[in-house]
Amino acid sequence: MESRPHPHVAWRRRVVHGDGVDLAVHETGDPDAPAVVLVHGYPDTHRMWLPVAERLASRLRVVLYDTRGQGLSPTDAPDAAFALPHLAADLMAVVDDASPDRPAHVVGHDWGSVQAWEAVCEPGAAARIASFTSISGPNLDHVAAWVRRTLRRPTPAAVARLAGQGLASSYVPFLVSPLAPPVLGMLGGHDMVSGLRYYRGNVAPHRRPRERRTSVPVLQLALTRDPAVRGAALEASDPWCDDLRRRHLPLGHWAPRTDPDVIAAEILDHVTTAGGRPTEGAR
Repeated sequence: MESRPHPHVAWRRRVVHGDGVDLAVHETGDPDAPAVVLVHGYPDTHRMWLPVAERLASRLRVVLYDTRGQGLSPTDAPDAAFALPHLAADLMAVVDDASPDRPAHVVGHDWGSVQAWEAVCEPGAAARIASFTSISGPNLDHVAAWVRRTLRRPTPAAVARLAGQGLASSYVPFLVSPLAPPVLGMLGGHDMVSGLRYYRGNVAPHRRPRERRTSVPVLQLALTRDPAVRGAALEASDPWCDDLRRRHLPLGHWAPRTDPDVIAAEILDHVTTAGGRPTEGAR
């Protein structure tokens, strides 16, 4: 892994039809190398991944896309169209387009990680996704199951961890409130306003957890300086994964931007390691 960016990376652009929306896809790197799909979160676009993509381009086929409603993938679809199954279907459309003959690797940050969790927990996902690197975005069903277990059998330590994550997520009620669009609109952020549909389409006060398991090899990058995602929310996935590794890094929420060398190296290591594992079936 080179430590310096590649300023002259060539990009190939196309449109992939997702689950009822057109998605702007951007690709670089060796067309014959294994594909890695990088999924951005809120309120970002594919550009958030550019520093990491430049560092991976010499070793992998790197695919970025603007998720529905963001960047160059606009849609006037309602909140319900942003529910996780639709977002996961978009991701799988990009995966199948990028790598129709062998499973692709997936990396998600923030809401990109949340929707990738939805995809890797679908039946048969391991035949289409070779590995998943999760950054600052837990599985919402795993978290909901952890909350229910904690409330049923509370202990002081468990309740303290639950309260800590609740405090870290205290901004969410504002984002799903009627105040958020006009306030964020005044800040001039189209993607900030458009992306509120991710929260409104998925955040429910009494979320009933679904049983969501995966055999896809998962790497969680636990960013210890991330104020929004605490360790307990990440550890909630432990009972639901056949193959999960966790790396603690002293970095903040925006590590793909601030520390792309570190993030790119972790992704490449996981892609290389998972590439040697057998997958479930072949397409």
